[in-house]
Amino acid sequence: MAGVVHRHHHFARRGYRQRVYVERTKPLEQYTTKELYVRFCFGKADIEYLVNLLRPKLQHRTQRSHGLPVEDQILTALRFYACGTFYQVLGDYMGVVKSAVCDVVRDVSITLASLVNEFVSFPKDNQIAQAKRSFFLLGNMPNTIGAIDCTHVHIQAPRENEWEFINRKGRHSINVQLVCDADLMITNCVVKWPGSVHDARILRESALYRDLQTNRPDGIILGDSAYPLLPWLMTPSLTANTPAQACFNTAHCRARCAIERLNGVLKRRFACLNYLRAEPQKACNITLACIVLHNIATKRNVPLCADNDAPEPLGDPDQPPAFCQNEQTGRATRDAIVRHYF
Repeated sequence: MAGVVHRHHHFARRGYRQRVYVERTKPLEQYTTKELYVRFCFGKADIEYLVNLLRPKLQHRTQRSHGLPVEDQILTALRFYACGTFYQVLGDYMGVVKSAVCDVVRDVSITLASLVNEFVSFPKDNQIAQAKRSFFLLGNMPNTIGAIDCTHVHIQAPRENEWEFINRKGRHSINVQLVCDADLMITNCVVKWPGSVHDARILRESALYRDLQTNRPDGIILGDSAYPLLPWLMTPSLTANTPAQACFNTAHCRARCAIERLNGVLKRRFACLNYLRAEPQKACNITLACIVLHNIATKRNVPLCADNDAPEPLGDPDQPPAFCQNEQTGRATRDAIVRHYF
């Protein structure tokens, strides 16, 4: 019976289960495009694109044990990413049993996470010039190709090494490093570190850091004072002693707001990232899935509701500045920018 979920109720006296049929919802047929955006963060054409993109890796589930069709798997996962509700509540909404929801969120998240290198890439060649133009238009900051920051994805207390995940605010989290361009496209991400780890350490241990230290980019990345001052990583002047330094700090703040805005948009578009009832590895896969979906949505010009475009509160003001043994080269680069442009 197509489009029907089987549920069983136990009867203790007779020792058998009564099969109950629950009609599965068909969102693409019953909702308008605007209603799909509200409920799933994507419109009909976008969802069809995702179905075709993920079908090769998800369709095997439909070939055994009468698994969910790929379209239903993706809709179920998208609904979870959009609201982050309990699996039982989501299952009742979608007409899918709770255990199937758990399996679907896991499988779709892993599949999307496997595409991160395809949809998240640092600007190269002609993309660099466009990135510089966009950042200059955003905040009059010259030669800028990205902005970097970390954001915490809160999770339930893990069963193992629980203490490592307690962040400075006393909550369990994954500390996620993101780099974005002025159009809020994510160009690099690191999703694996416990919430207790400092932003600067996440950068220092990353492949991005090793690559940019070895092959200096044609441009700079903007970071807050939690990061070290490097030739390719500009932080604001802690004390602006001249008008030029003050102008630099103002431009730096305006341009760097892109990453603050991204963090807010990401968690408003995918509300599940505000709190995940998941162990760390699954939480990382879900976060990576949302990062890939965010870039797909940005490329496809998927609209955001007006209240989804608000920036995340600035800061982590209690995070100590990064320790760097030698910032002299980075300071010389910053001084040159101040001298020539401000």
